[in-house]
Amino acid sequence: MQKPIIGIILPCYNEEEVLDFTISKLNEVLNKLKSNKTISINSFIALVDDGSKDKTWSLIKSYANDLTTIKGLKLSKNVGHQNALLAGLLNFNNDADALISIDADLQDDISIIPEMINEFVQRDIQVVYAVRSKRDTDSLFKKYSALFFYKLMHWMKVNIVYNHADYRLCSNKIIEALSQYNEVNLFLRGIIPTIGFSSSIVYYERKSRVAGVSKYPLGKMLSFALNGITSFSNYPLKLVTLISFIVLSLCILATLYAIGSFFLTSIVPGWLSTVLPLYFLGGVQLFCLGIMGEYIAKIYSEVKSRPKYFIENRID
Repeated sequence: MQKPIIGIILPCYNEEEVLDFTISKLNEVLNKLKSNKTISINSFIALVDDGSKDKTWSLIKSYANDLTTIKGLKLSKNVGHQNALLAGLLNFNNDADALISIDADLQDDISIIPEMINEFVQRDIQVVYAVRSKRDTDSLFKKYSALFFYKLMHWMKVNIVYNHADYRLCSNKIIEALSQYNEVNLFLRGIIPTIGFSSSIVYYERKSRVAGVSKYPLGKMLSFALNGITSFSNYPLKLVTLISFIVLSLCILATLYAIGSFFLTSIVPGWLSTVLPLYFLGGVQLFCLGIMGEYIAKIYSEVKSRPKYFIENRID
């Protein structure tokens, strides 16, 4: 049986501090798999420079000149992790039988890569999801906010794999199907499970970052979560209807209370019936308008259908 060509895709944004460590460790894994004749000698590592402002691209070019296993892709500007990952998957799909996506900081455990490849080769699994078994390395805030995010996504009926990020193996068939998704607002964790085909899960424990800083501060994480919810669920819009019904019910109760207070107690005439509905209805209206505004903004982005990225350079 012909050995599969495996490509490892790494989106990189200002990762000069970790690239030496990352390339060294991934090469060790690839060389061991090649020597065991598990994968083809043509297997490779592809680094996607997402408009980095440091020496990331210079290092990628240097690695590509020195090592035959390294490929590079430079995007014209920073387009975000999801778009950079998509660029790597689509541009290197024809070079491999399956692609493994992983973050450049290697906090995700690369020792499970052989197990992921075995699922693909031995069981013909088309998507292998790497899932965290626990979150001991996270801060308390990140741990519980992440757990809340996954529970919220399931409550919103979004089909995502619990505790899975973007560490996965995808076959040619999956990536070819992925290329037919033309949406601008990308949320790959939600898109790939909708494709179907056979899938399995491999568990791992996440490590601490070796160097550099996280490229996902709180603001980006919240934006990413909001994008995931509004891209795959219309429940927030249904929530607007539910809120309207609740507000109507509360207004009726407030009216009855105001009438009762007028006859039974001594209050300033008109105060309760004016202030209570004013603040309550104003807040609810703004909240509902905000939800609808998010969906309208997404429609605006999708209708324009602007390119997700431009490729400035490629090194094989």
